[in-house]
Amino acid sequence: MNALSHELARLIRAQGPITVSQYMAEALSHPIYGYYMTRDPIGADSDFITAPEISQTFGELIGLWASTVWQTLGAPKPINLVELGPGRGTLMADALRAISSVPEFRDSINLQLVEISPTLRAIQSKTLSGEKPKWQESFSDVPEGPLIVVANELFDALPIRQFQRSTEGWHERLIGLSPKGEQFCYVLSPPIPPEGLIPNKLLQSPLNSTIEICLPGKALAADIAARIQRWSGAALFIDYGAASSVPRDTLQAVQKHQRHPLLETPGEADIAAHVDFEALALSITNAGADAHGPVEQGLFLNRLGIRDRLRVLEKTRDSSRTNNIRKGVERLTDSGQMGSLFKVLCVVPRNAPTPTGFEAL
Repeated sequence: MNALSHELARLIRAQGPITVSQYMAEALSHPIYGYYMTRDPIGADSDFITAPEISQTFGELIGLWASTVWQTLGAPKPINLVELGPGRGTLMADALRAISSVPEFRDSINLQLVEISPTLRAIQSKTLSGEKPKWQESFSDVPEGPLIVVANELFDALPIRQFQRSTEGWHERLIGLSPKGEQFCYVLSPPIPPEGLIPNKLLQSPLNSTIEICLPGKALAADIAARIQRWSGAALFIDYGAASSVPRDTLQAVQKHQRHPLLETPGEADIAAHVDFEALALSITNAGADAHGPVEQGLFLNRLGIRDRLRVLEKTRDSSRTNNIRKGVERLTDSGQMGSLFKVLCVVPRNAPTPTGFEAL
């Protein structure tokens, strides 16, 4: 057991099994041992890679999308441009470069980065040197006013709870200790009332089904929607997951781009789960705003003109770099790679025009 394992084991011995959500939160965000608090996890030599690191076109198109949104909103000045979980700052750097083609928007931006990791904040500061972003611990700390929000691969890292159905009813999946207390293991709670926790459409799921509920994700989506409904704006949630709420067990740990045993060495591997976009959309509409999508990432990027941007870059780069750029675009858009698994959900005020990229098929 590592240091965080010993802390969690002591907690379990003292109070009994903990929820999957508690375990995930401690593994990722513990102030001393948490995965995101102690390292740069992104890149070919790290544990995983994200779309902005694959191709500059990703962030550039997000920047152009934001420019169009700003104009649709009536060009408010100032406006908060917010990124939740900015990674290494690459997406925002590419977006701001594209936004520079609309100087009025560029000059109106109040740049807000929501980031809990000291390590990643330091990297973002270097990537965005000269931009003077303001870092916030949570979305609730972002100043009031019109806003455009981008969250790329943020919701998959928010803690989930898991529930399983048996002949006795629904149980919460918990994490306890083996009989000898030497390792973590899964256990089930006594039957619990599912009403108000598990979606009605899933209450009669087949026996032994697993349901994943991300309460922090639903709450964050609702907070963003309420803010947009009050002050105007838009938000993009880009992540991997299912368009509809379905029974599933998607929780996994990743280290060095390979699966890692989930209950071993917490804090030393990334932990994530697929996003339930239907649940996020419902939270958005319940908060008073409109949700558009989700649409597949490949379709969204193609609608924004990623192929046109690729052709421009091909004319200005040497053959070796052109080949890498082309491979990056294919990875982002191809249905066999990230194009279908990753999806995009948009938040706008109630009855606002359909945002670019979300037009009806």
